[in-house]
Amino acid sequence: MEEEGDNLLMEDNYYQLLNVSKTATPEEINSAYRRFSRMFHPDKHSTDPNKQKWAEQIFNKIKEAYEVLSDSHKRAIYDTLGKRGLEVDGWEVIFRTRTPKEIREEYERLKREREERRLQQSANPRGTITVSVNATDMFTKYYDEYEILEDTVGIPSIEVSGMTIQQSIDAPVTLRNTVTLSGNISTQNGIGTGSVNMSNRHLSSERGWTELECGIGNGPVFGFKMFRTISRLMFVNCGTGLQFTPRGIVPSLVTTMALQLDAHSVGYLTYRAGNQGGAMTSTYVRDSEKYHLNAAVQIGNPHSFISFNFMRKLPQHDMKLRLALKVGTFGAIAEYGAEKKVSQNSSVSAAVMLGVPSGVMLKLKWSCSTQTIVVPIHLCEEVVPAPVFYATVVPMVSWLIIKRLVLDPIARERQERERQRSMEANFERLQEMQRQARATVELMRETYSRNRSDEEKKKGLVVIKALYGKLPSGATSHDTAAEEIGDGAPESPNSYDVIDVTIPLQCLVRDSRLELLDASKSELAGFYDPCAGDEKHLTVRYMFHNYVHVCTVPEKEALILPRNAHRIKNRS
Repeated sequence: MEEEGDNLLMEDNYYQLLNVSKTATPEEINSAYRRFSRMFHPDKHSTDPNKQKWAEQIFNKIKEAYEVLSDSHKRAIYDTLGKRGLEVDGWEVIFRTRTPKEIREEYERLKREREERRLQQSANPRGTITVSVNATDMFTKYYDEYEILEDTVGIPSIEVSGMTIQQSIDAPVTLRNTVTLSGNISTQNGIGTGSVNMSNRHLSSERGWTELECGIGNGPVFGFKMFRTISRLMFVNCGTGLQFTPRGIVPSLVTTMALQLDAHSVGYLTYRAGNQGGAMTSTYVRDSEKYHLNAAVQIGNPHSFISFNFMRKLPQHDMKLRLALKVGTFGAIAEYGAEKKVSQNSSVSAAVMLGVPSGVMLKLKWSCSTQTIVVPIHLCEEVVPAPVFYATVVPMVSWLIIKRLVLDPIARERQERERQRSMEANFERLQEMQRQARATVELMRETYSRNRSDEEKKKGLVVIKALYGKLPSGATSHDTAAEEIGDGAPESPNSYDVIDVTIPLQCLVRDSRLELLDASKSELAGFYDPCAGDEKHLTVRYMFHNYVHVCTVPEKEALILPRNAHRIKNRS
């Protein structure tokens, strides 16, 4: 065997090393440790110096896992932080003087302090750009032809009727004070306005905060806001302000009380008063993994309305579907649309709004991290079929074309580039893991022979062939027809996508039963990852009570053998 390095590249997942669950009892951990010790203890391989060297390194890993998981304090740290948590310099936990619960609470405290330090270095910029487009000339001409005295051919007039730019940044001054600077510039039909605001939010306690605000735009503005948690299920938010205009002082007041109704529902009661009138709004919000529901009723002067908003979440497709309806003294608006996540931090959405008397509008939005661009396009001043049809179909077709011709090729190229880079970077590591797997299997052979012989005598669970890795194209399982026993090496000299794991699996059989956890199989003793980045499966052909059984499971799915469903009915 080739000369090996001093460091084995076995994954440091202690539960997988011992093949026990995260809820394993101390007795189960002790039993697993004794079982692996009998296989890998260096004294059992003292006749072969090379094997003894491998056995010593593997046994040290097993012993390390046992020492951590058998100690309730170390196990609590490992469950919370992983192996690195046991090695961090300056870790502020005295193992023997604190309970596992106190250790986890200490970790949460340190995590909050790290987050506060991170916020001190972050400006948290947020911005929105809104570009309003008037495209009513595209459809109005179809209904105004009686006004045209002679046939003319012209290009529809599309104009930008308004634009708004909003931006804000945060500046944490102390752990309890955050200054926010915000501003906006807007123009509508050639008339522009702008404002600049600065506020300081002070965290008075864990139950509330206060905020002072001042700004200048259409006259100086001064405001005060307060948030207070009344109980575990209730909070109150109150804000008041004064705006000094050439026509006088304009006061305003907004108060909101919220009550947690259940695990997914919240009720809000809001009162607004100011120069433009007053209103009382009652809102019900329900949010779950599959949908988001928002219903509101407002009674006030000059506007009252009833609104309903429903959003269906499709996380498997990174998509959300939205339907909304609003009816009030100002008219009625119906809206439907969809939002699609295109990357980790960006998404696009399109919505069609049908209103009386507002007409038909298409609203496009692109969000990237904390920056948002919104483009509302006014298509028609009346609700007629043509603009509704085009507002619905054109975004869908455009998205499909862009996705197929631009986004999908870019994603495939990036994925393939990352895969190639990963393969090149991990080639030497893969070779080392192969050598480790072969050495581990060699150390298991004696246990394998004894285990298999015992199972054969009582017609128990005998692993005939087990293959782990990438499935052949179009296949649902690996070909386990051949019964040769491998050594953990690739199944064929020219393929590194599949490895033989018959011996490691048989060694895990206890009392005619084999149980693997719902975790990566590559971390088991005698295994390794033969195709990093690709989807992997485990196929097992085994005998039980003189009947042949076959099963295939995905990489991280739990496996319990034997199962009657795995039995091959026709033995021939």
